Amino acid sequence: MKEISELQLPEDVRYAEDHEWARAEGDNMKIGIDDYAQDQLGDIVYVELPQVGDSFARGDEFGTVESVKAVAELFMPIGGEILAVNRALEESPERVNQDPYNKGWMIEIRPSDATEYDDLMPRDIYLEKLKGTA
Repeated sequence: MKEISELQLPEDVRYAEDHEWARAEGDNMKIGIDDYAQDQLGDIVYVELPQVGDSFARGDEFGTVESVKAVAELFMPIGGEILAVNRALEESPERVNQDPYNKGWMIEIRPSDATEYDDLMPRDIYLEKLKGTA
């Protein structure tokens, strides 16, 4: 497992308590799991994601990630309607391990309340939480 200092934690995303991230892209948001989560899970072998058109509230479970170690639920960091799903993960779930913020994104949503993004943690606060100091 990676040391905290080795984690990739981009500045252009916000982080949720459950280790999901959200990135604003115009009026929409891309969502996935962060480097810490994929590292803790180990080799990801399967990703179950929702259908385009489904809607979820913040905190709702929207899918699961299965690794050689465990199955983990995915929770919405921001409520909204699913606009796109990264279908490449069906054939290549390891993309989440290799590049969790770009090729490993999971869903794109139209937020039902864009201000929920402001409730997520910026990188510095999330990093302090991971270190156990926040």
